[in-house]
Amino acid sequence: MNDRSETSIIVIDDHPLFRKGLADLIGMEPALRLVGEAADGEHGIALAQRLRPDLILLDLNMKGLDGLATLRRLRADEDLDARIVMLTVSDTEADVVAALRAGADGYLLKDMEPEDMLALLCEATRGRLVISPQLTELLARALRESSGPRPPDEAGLTPREQEILGLIARGYSNKLIARELDLAVGTIKVHVKHLLRKLNLRTRVEAAVWVANSRR
Repeated sequence: MNDRSETSIIVIDDHPLFRKGLADLIGMEPALRLVGEAADGEHGIALAQRLRPDLILLDLNMKGLDGLATLRRLRADEDLDARIVMLTVSDTEADVVAALRAGADGYLLKDMEPEDMLALLCEATRGRLVISPQLTELLARALRESSGPRPPDEAGLTPREQEILGLIARGYSNKLIARELDLAVGTIKVHVKHLLRKLNLRTRVEAAVWVANSRR
């Protein structure tokens, strides 16, 4: 069993040099511990199922099973409770939206400054949603051009749903929200499902970005 003062991480990426650089970066933070690496999606899934890490860093464009297919397989495993953050070179709108809608807890670009990447990885380990700053406007634009999210103040949210939406906008995971409000995680999941439907959004990341941009 892992020391719970550390966050266990696995990296799934088909570029050995990038994995080495990422391992060195993770090694700079005592609270993070790299426990495994995989060079493709199939081996990454097997590794995740064996090691049960707290956080999975997943490349998008890989030979064989690509990152999106790997993400969907990982999310289909009900026994796997890891947070999954995409770590990729792709900043295209389609890739960002597809990954977040498939259940990614974040989307970071590989060309970030190392200290910025490490800071966001630490945020992810605390249950926060993380996305490279330059992608938030891209995602907001994609939402505006979609089927039309409803502004939070017009969606008919209950006071509890508004409270939860505010915490989602701050990047809180369901577990953190449950702890903050002293409610069961299952109860939070139900509230999140209802408020996303009312907002005409699919994911909590979309909700966080939409709320942030609605307040500007």
